[in-house]
Amino acid sequence: MIPTLDVLFDAAGGEPVAEYGGDPRWTGVAANFVESLDGVVALPDAGGESGGVVSGGSRADRFVMGLLRACADAVLIGAGTLRAAPGDLWFADSIFPEARAIYERIGKLKPRLYVVSGSGAVDRQHPALREGVLITGKLAPAQIVERVRADGHARILCEGGPGLFGELMSAGLIDDLFLTLSPRMFGRWTGDARKSLVEGRRLDGKPMKISSMRRSGDHLFLRYQAR
Repeated sequence: MIPTLDVLFDAAGGEPVAEYGGDPRWTGVAANFVESLDGVVALPDAGGESGGVVSGGSRADRFVMGLLRACADAVLIGAGTLRAAPGDLWFADSIFPEARAIYERIGKLKPRLYVVSGSGAVDRQHPALREGVLITGKLAPAQIVERVRADGHARILCEGGPGLFGELMSAGLIDDLFLTLSPRMFGRWTGDARKSLVEGRRLDGKPMKISSMRRSGDHLFLRYQAR
């Protein structure tokens, strides 16, 4: 069963996807994260990928994640995200198989995966790298995006982590941010290695404009556009 998303506000426009209640597509580079009420997006003790823990296993969050992947030409992640999910493939239907027919209807089940690693110290046998592309070296954010676009990918989805997202955001390369607000609290303390949405970058109060808001149970699904 596809989770119900109640549309509270949507000014994004575009061609709607019935199950989403609007158009989830974007132009340029978008990012997708799930965040706790107290701002945690990554947990070092999650035992794997943090998103499922932060979201509390939300089916609606997994549905939207798959939907955004299906809309993307390419998915972009950092090496830490790859390491935290040793079995993930970053396909649309791998995160929410029940919506495979929807994802096929609107886009791609298998957007091309790009993994960014300055050192190149990743498991080259990771199943996602059988068809994915590893980008190595000390590249500027714009160079990373241009590397992906050089392969003909116009719509890029960044799925983290906070370090890569922070680099792209500080360079003015993020056009849309899809943020799931999870009704959970984790707490933070000095040196705990828990990460917030942006790590290692100053953004100096960068303004964002909200373009849509949805609700499923106690989870909010927010979409912001960079001003």
